[in-house]
Amino acid sequence: MNDKAVQRVVECVPNFSEGRRPEVVEEIVEAIRRVAGIRVLDYSSDESHNRTVVTFVGSPEACEEAAFAGIARACDLIDMEKHEGEHPRLGATDVVPFIPISGVTMEECVEIARNVGKRVGEELEIPVYLYEEAATRPGRRNLADVRRGEYEGLKESIETSERAPDFGPARVHPTAGATIIGARMPLIAFNINLGTSDIKIARKIARAVRASSGGLAYVKALGVMLEERQIAQVSMNLVDYVKTPIPRVLEMVRREAARYGVPVIESELIGLMPMDAVLDTAAYYLQLPKLERSQIIEARIWE
Repeated sequence: MNDKAVQRVVECVPNFSEGRRPEVVEEIVEAIRRVAGIRVLDYSSDESHNRTVVTFVGSPEACEEAAFAGIARACDLIDMEKHEGEHPRLGATDVVPFIPISGVTMEECVEIARNVGKRVGEELEIPVYLYEEAATRPGRRNLADVRRGEYEGLKESIETSERAPDFGPARVHPTAGATIIGARMPLIAFNINLGTSDIKIARKIARAVRASSGGLAYVKALGVMLEERQIAQVSMNLVDYVKTPIPRVLEMVRREAARYGVPVIESELIGLMPMDAVLDTAAYYLQLPKLERSQIIEARIWE
């Protein structure tokens, strides 16, 4: 019997602090795409957040090289002194997570994150903070804790022992700021837009929903304003979509919004999501508790 070798695949989802200049985004994505063995699966920009999320996959070695290439190009093209946007951020390349997909362990993704962090700190002179599974301090596992104070606050605090970077100089790069690099399991970036321009309502709903305020486990949320549309948004990261599935989050947001007489007008997916999360959501709303992947035509063909 011939055994198929398991392909070693890592996913990387860097977030860049640019969502308003398509030509800049294209240059950053092209720098990633040029690395041999890399496949860019998706990239999407948000003008209000002024942010772009790129999703690519490849071997561990290729992902290391591609992540560095993207960070280096963003360093050349993005000036944090001129950056404004709704989404919290520390630098031109804000966060770079490595995610094990196939034939790769979480420990290997941690090693990749630390390799890239060391190189970014030494060659680009950008301070790097490690987070999630790659964190070197318990207080840096949570991305929101690392990002607290954002770029402007970090300029004032980076020289303190508490804010000393894991790699690179203890000073903010003059244009690129700082970068957060780590390893984690897949998450879903899921936003819900509200039928109101009152940002206070979005913030109250975010507070009710997020885990850190006593809401749903494995949910991170904040209220933001989409200026170009004049609507408020609950912007979320679902860090464990199995234990806290999308329908549970959406229904809680709906209930909280109803308290203020506000409708949910649409939801938004940033980047990609696992098929299992789509199936769970379909099963919930179609009341098909026995829905299985094998019942999806494309999944059956692929198998």
